[in-house]
Amino acid sequence: MQVKKRQGYLSWDEYFMGIALLSAQRSKDPGTQVGACIVNQQKKIVGVGYNGFPTGCSDDELPWAREGDFSATKYPYVCHAELNAILNSIGRNLTGCIIYTALFPCNECAKAVIQAGIKEVVYISNKYEHTAAFKAAQKMFRMSGVKVRALYTDRQQCVLDFRPEKI
Repeated sequence: MQVKKRQGYLSWDEYFMGIALLSAQRSKDPGTQVGACIVNQQKKIVGVGYNGFPTGCSDDELPWAREGDFSATKYPYVCHAELNAILNSIGRNLTGCIIYTALFPCNECAKAVIQAGIKEVVYISNKYEHTAAFKAAQKMFRMSGVKVRALYTDRQQCVLDFRPEKI
């Protein structure tokens, strides 16, 4: 009897986006949780990140608000997932890498992606595509030759089961 390989396993895109989505679960932001995963040409993960405050800045003392006076909101303090993934990378040479991110990068993260030498951005959601920051990001990606693509998959979820008897 010939045994065939298992069906329904994750594609590489689904796997790396899954790592990005799992990383997003580390975010303490009550409004938006975004994760990012950087992969080199050998399909090895070289960096992950999620949106949160810089190391040493208390997430109990800084604000999580989305509205109000700028300094009383999260925006001047939060590091986005893409920037954290770049800064957390195990090697500083990210030339030719792909970054998987749940949300299309803003203009600030786009600059970091381009400067890092990342060649491709794969994302799920572009819910802010009509804002100036995201239009600027799209423009910079086009100008710099960074490939951008949305991940379309029939897979709606991937359940993690921590029970030992299920492994």
